[in-house]
Amino acid sequence: MLDVAWNGLLDLLAPRTCPGCDLDLPPGVNALCGACDVLIERLTPDRGANAAYEFGGPMADALRRLKYARRTDHVAALGALLADACAPFAGRIDAVVPIPLHPKRLRERGFNQAALLAAPVASRLGVPLDAGALRRTRDTPAQAGLGAADRANNVRGCFVARIRGSRRRVLVIDDVRTTGATFADAARALREAGALEVHVIALAGADR
Repeated sequence: MLDVAWNGLLDLLAPRTCPGCDLDLPPGVNALCGACDVLIERLTPDRGANAAYEFGGPMADALRRLKYARRTDHVAALGALLADACAPFAGRIDAVVPIPLHPKRLRERGFNQAALLAAPVASRLGVPLDAGALRRTRDTPAQAGLGAADRANNVRGCFVARIRGSRRRVLVIDDVRTTGATFADAARALREAGALEVHVIALAGADR
């Protein structure tokens, strides 16, 4: 009862906003608004997509707010969308692994958006969030603006991995998937460290 009252008070003092358009949401709602929800394009996570949604429209705006405007208040809504999309992985994985930032980039940004989005996925699937399984060894330039070949060269060999105990089936999480070069190098490192199965999925996919 106290939790309901407290959440109601928070909604009055600091109304939640839609991640897609940033307009106020009704009390108790923590998701995309109806107008934005119908504009996002859901994808089927498979070997071709490896993403839950198309990167465009409200979803792209939401991710830009999270990543560049530091709107971590949108993590709950976006993480829930990703967790829903990851439901088919239930019982098939032993750990959820976020794509890491280089320590220098993490200090600058203050948070790793992939790790924030991965936490609700791990909770939904009932497995550990293993943020230490992957480590980025080089502070690579941003992938945005690079072509496919340059993206692959940019991240090649930039990850090292450590598999803990029986966590040999892993689900790797990122915020945006473009050419898949980041996922490919992360999967390479995890397999070299002993992973038996590596699944990958991003909240949004952008083929560019």
